[in-house]
Amino acid sequence: MTDTLLARFVRYARINTVSRPDAGQSPSTPGQWDLLRLLESELRALGAADVSLDENGYLLATIPATSAKPSVPVVALLAHVDTAPDFNSENIKPLVHKKWNGRPIVLPDDKRQVIDPARFPELARAKGQDIVTASGLTLLGGDDKAGVAIIMTLAAHLLAHPEIKHGPVRLCFNPDEEVAAGMDRLDLDQLAANVAYTLDGDNPGEVVWETFSADQAVVTIEGVSTHPGDAKKSGMLNALHLAAKLLVALPRENISPETTDLREGYIHPARIEGGVDRTTIKFILRDHNTAELKLKGERLRGLCAGLQAAEPRAKITCVIHEQYRNMGDWLRQDMTPVHLAYEAVRALGLEPTSPATRGGTDGSRLTQMGLPTPNLFAGYHNPHGPQEWVVVQEMEQSLQMCLNLLQLWEQKSNGYKGRPLKKKRAAKARRRA
Repeated sequence: MTDTLLARFVRYARINTVSRPDAGQSPSTPGQWDLLRLLESELRALGAADVSLDENGYLLATIPATSAKPSVPVVALLAHVDTAPDFNSENIKPLVHKKWNGRPIVLPDDKRQVIDPARFPELARAKGQDIVTASGLTLLGGDDKAGVAIIMTLAAHLLAHPEIKHGPVRLCFNPDEEVAAGMDRLDLDQLAANVAYTLDGDNPGEVVWETFSADQAVVTIEGVSTHPGDAKKSGMLNALHLAAKLLVALPRENISPETTDLREGYIHPARIEGGVDRTTIKFILRDHNTAELKLKGERLRGLCAGLQAAEPRAKITCVIHEQYRNMGDWLRQDMTPVHLAYEAVRALGLEPTSPATRGGTDGSRLTQMGLPTPNLFAGYHNPHGPQEWVVVQEMEQSLQMCLNLLQLWEQKSNGYKGRPLKKKRAAKARRRA
């Protein structure tokens, strides 16, 4: 499977699938359609069942069950096709460093970009393995085309080997995860799974079942605009100055992402735009503890209220929107999906780890919506920038872990229910089994 997995990844990585925030459509960019349609054609050629690509860019398919057991849960595997808008993704040139020699990797199209194992311990342990990088001018897109390639190669393997016993497997490739819209338009009744996993993690052995809880805050400051030559007598109130006061009032220590780590949350001013008359600041609020997240929102509102009291001629609003919640809040109620993933990892000879990730996944939203969805490693590292890399052998380990996991669900599910299927969907799954 090595060459097939590598070939798939390189093929998918070359396609520019950057996502864009606030596009007002799904997918947010045409390049995502290019990859989705390619995957659709490949799934049909492989012989997958129920292949469908809807108008919102959700590609679904089924690997029919090979087990005769009637009660094996339907397991879904998901990966997102988009790449982050943080860095250039036009004209990606994946480079394969076979049996990497352990020396710093100088990227040829921008020799200032050096991936140095002295800086990245997780790279140092990959000496002698096959590394894929970009060329220096773009990101690579391992997040999450590594996951896409793993799931597609897994599908090909399962369809070619019906002797492997497993229950019904649903596949889902979705758009726009990187702009927090990956699950906005997914119909869970169409996905029709009892339990799911995203293939969107990095280090071998990781089974993530705790994420941040996340909100977005939008602070709007309306000032008074006048001609600057007459500003003193005409009463200019510069919204930009007020925005600066708000940002200065927000302490950095133990509250900004640059000064926090592990389970510490933060308030992060991510974007500011506007002028004298009106300025908008977009904040992202994060914490693993959802109650602490609420307190961060109250703290920001308090700062806005103080600024409003100090400048009564201004109009200052703070609107907070929920984005996603820590999947652990739900998974703790039944850890079966996590424990079976641990067992699948141990079968590789690895000891599973479960860091509380300082981010979110599509699984955060899915779990909150009622579909338990931990996140599994896919072998990519340092994403969203030019010094990203993927380890081919780690992708292979992820693929083997998924094979182990599907067989464990067939052997040990013991009546696990997860998200109930609608009766018609359940009957269809049983017929295919």
